[in-house]
Amino acid sequence: MDVDDHAEELASALGVDKAEVKDDLENLLSYSVPVDEAKQSIRRKHGGGGGNDAAPTTKDIDDVTTGDGNVTVTVRVLSVGRRSIRYQGDEQTIREGEFADETGRISYTAWEDFGFQPGDSITVGNAGVREWDGEPELNIGQSSTVAIETTPVEVPYEVGGDTGLVDLRAGDRGRNVEVEVIESEERVIDGRNGDTTIRSGVVADESGRLPFTDWAARPELREESEHRFEEVYVREFRGVPQVNLSEYTTVTPLGRSVDVDDDATRLPIGEAVGAGGLFDVEVVGNVLEVRDGSGLIERCPDCGRVLQNGQCRAHGDVDGEDDMRVKAIVDDGTGTVTAMLGRDLTELVYDGTMAEAMTAARDAMDKKVVADEIRERIVGREYRVRGNLSVDDYGANLEATEFERTGDDPAGLAADRLREVRQ
Repeated sequence: MDVDDHAEELASALGVDKAEVKDDLENLLSYSVPVDEAKQSIRRKHGGGGGNDAAPTTKDIDDVTTGDGNVTVTVRVLSVGRRSIRYQGDEQTIREGEFADETGRISYTAWEDFGFQPGDSITVGNAGVREWDGEPELNIGQSSTVAIETTPVEVPYEVGGDTGLVDLRAGDRGRNVEVEVIESEERVIDGRNGDTTIRSGVVADESGRLPFTDWAARPELREESEHRFEEVYVREFRGVPQVNLSEYTTVTPLGRSVDVDDDATRLPIGEAVGAGGLFDVEVVGNVLEVRDGSGLIERCPDCGRVLQNGQCRAHGDVDGEDDMRVKAIVDDGTGTVTAMLGRDLTELVYDGTMAEAMTAARDAMDKKVVADEIRERIVGREYRVRGNLSVDDYGANLEATEFERTGDDPAGLAADRLREVRQ
């Protein structure tokens, strides 16, 4: 059911103007308010009550689906995090995290403070169900009830939000991590309340590295400092998980060193792509192809998109800015990925500056000579590629920070592969 259908249903039930209902509904949905909560809010606004006619069904967590309306579950609270959102023009604090029973785990959002803490066993009555990232999520609002259980719910999961960076996924809430700040800078962005000062950079622990954003811009998050973050949430940023600190996040000095590995985690390409998106990962494979759009290119001065025939798909006809890049297909037998090399790495594989490449293109009266030269140098050879991996409907891209030829002999590798095939 789309927004128009929901508005039609509400307007008919409440006897009010559909256009007004649709405006209110679209406004609430634009702030990520679940559709059931949004509809209940509109019912209350127009005196129609906040209830839902469907009787809740008692279910195990593993049996909850996105097709359920309202459910009652008895669970153990694994984690609780807090975050502020703008709701109907006002700031509101929500609670979010994970519940579990012996059958599985499920994320939740509570629109009020029901007082439960990690480790509590509770029965949640009349909880709404919505889809979040393709999975069901419980929404606990004014029409829901929460009762403490005296008999603990036994679960095969660890209570509390402590985790390593490598295990964080977009959508996680109420997590705790112990990290070293590797990179940190303060900057001003155009936020929902106008100019907003934030702090961002990279944090690391024994398991890996991830980008972070601190929306409270804490000055103590300087480079080479170690901290424990409690109540962080995780969003996807450029295809990889990003640690987010809110005003409710507790930051405590660790008083110990974090054993940070300077090397990136090396994975087979198939495994890395299967993870969906990774920050600072390393793969090794053979370059099968240098794709069209490599070599000398022009970018839009406003948005940075690559121009096609002098046209930006967002800004139309613009005066492009010169740049260089390589889009190389890398394969290791388990999968393929497109390694995206920026100007600095492209100049290294070309073995010349962009100015020299532009001179070569002018002399040949053809920009393609630069891409052809790069193909000649790298296709068929094995490379170690380090960078940030993103995966979407169009494929897997690895934004390279390092691109280094291995010491292996291509002829020897080919002979080894041929022997494997013949065995």
